[in-house]
Amino acid sequence: MAVTQQEIENRLWDAADELRVAMPEAQYSSVVFPLMFWKYLSDTWEHNHQTFLEENKDLGLSAEEADEVEYRTYQTFKIPSIHPGTVAERRASWSSILATVTQPGLGQRVRASLQAIETANPAKFSRLFGSMTWASEEVLAGEVLAAVMQAMDRAPKMHEGNMSHDVLGGAYEYLLKRFSDGSGTRAGQFFTPREVVELIVEVLEPKSFESVYDPTCGSGGMLIASASLLKAHGGRGYTLKLHGQESVPDTAGVARMNLFMHNLTQFKVEVGDTLKDPRFTKPDGTVAQFDVILANPPYSLKWKPWSNDPRAIGGVAPQSSADWAFVQHMIASMDPKKGRAGVVLPHGVLFRSQEAAIRQRVLDDDLLEAVIGLPSNLFYSTTIPTCILVFRAPGTKAPERQGGVLFIDASTRFSKAKNRNILTAADIADTVAAYHSKFDASGNPVDPVAEGGLSARFVPTTEIAANGYDLNIGRYVKQVAAEQEDLGTLIDAYNVARAERQIAEERMLKVLADAGIEGFDE
Repeated sequence: MAVTQQEIENRLWDAADELRVAMPEAQYSSVVFPLMFWKYLSDTWEHNHQTFLEENKDLGLSAEEADEVEYRTYQTFKIPSIHPGTVAERRASWSSILATVTQPGLGQRVRASLQAIETANPAKFSRLFGSMTWASEEVLAGEVLAAVMQAMDRAPKMHEGNMSHDVLGGAYEYLLKRFSDGSGTRAGQFFTPREVVELIVEVLEPKSFESVYDPTCGSGGMLIASASLLKAHGGRGYTLKLHGQESVPDTAGVARMNLFMHNLTQFKVEVGDTLKDPRFTKPDGTVAQFDVILANPPYSLKWKPWSNDPRAIGGVAPQSSADWAFVQHMIASMDPKKGRAGVVLPHGVLFRSQEAAIRQRVLDDDLLEAVIGLPSNLFYSTTIPTCILVFRAPGTKAPERQGGVLFIDASTRFSKAKNRNILTAADIADTVAAYHSKFDASGNPVDPVAEGGLSARFVPTTEIAANGYDLNIGRYVKQVAAEQEDLGTLIDAYNVARAERQIAEERMLKVLADAGIEGFDE
């Protein structure tokens, strides 16, 4: 009987919930994901090992021959022994260590097993499991770790013979979202809401065999969504060459595990500060270039500005905000023939004076294709409204899109959820349709872009230049009615507050006058 998505998700959450006595929910991922991936590797290895034994039991192979045949034909990674040749020798597998959960030193054995797997598979799993500080008894008591492992062991076997990678990857994403829902702003460090990722990927349209790059990849969601949507559209998602860089080692490990769980093996996830130390470079030291670049970088990050860097087209972003530095890095990373990029950023990048020279250069070079305004409160890390900027390599815009920028206001297209707003499938589809619309000589859509709350206009660069290269969406797109209603609500609230303030002032002045204190009259 096939394992259902609901069943695996429930079992994995039961395991995560055992941590409630030991740590806040924001820290669950650092424990659950390494354990889950370890179990997945162990279950897969043991399943393949049993298949090998059954299919080769009558061949009379020696131990050396059997080992060679198994790893050449049946296994794609190794689960080695730990402490080989000693009384304490055991395989670094889930089941082997699970059998010892009642014995002291469980965390040490778990750490030794994970490190042994990394060492035995350097090309695949180097640094995969992160720092593993949670394996220390001081951080996570042995009895709690044992409870987590025992609860997770009640989940179905995690191998292809028992569940598809779609189910397994879906379970991983379920946990990512669940941890993010419960951990507030910290989740913004590694998780971008799936529907925002889907919108960006739909706009950029990765094709089979293309390269995809996320310079701030977090848990790898944008890379995985690129492959998933390509597959959903009839392409071959597994052919994408996926690249990501992440500054936090443990989060990079989460991304690698996430990619493996989705059966995506053509990837490289590097650790480092993308602005200071880009890890994907050409032999001459310049940044490598890719077909599709997409990112949700940390907003308004304070940074040490470049002193002499070829990425700094139009100038250097101010120390107070690295937003445009990330954009400049992405522009430099676009393949010159078909490169395109999409990035989520706060609205300040559209009009802040410190970055005006950069905006001017980007627009004069005709690199910016579209600005898409998103609703507020979409993200776990901030409630502010954001926007998607879409770029194309020089000279690669469609003829009708050259010499201008498409502005789309989708700020009122959302549904309210428990902790934040979400984009529905219809919101995404209508926004993508607006992006693909045709526009008349005035820049207005030839056909209506959507029913309700979405506006778009194609604006020539000359008009933007006349506005001092200000990209504020409200300058170019008619504001939707709901926003005007919101303004009216704000005015009403202001008038009420003003009246209350006047009453309070009158009361204060009377008290002061009664006390014989004068000189406070307006």
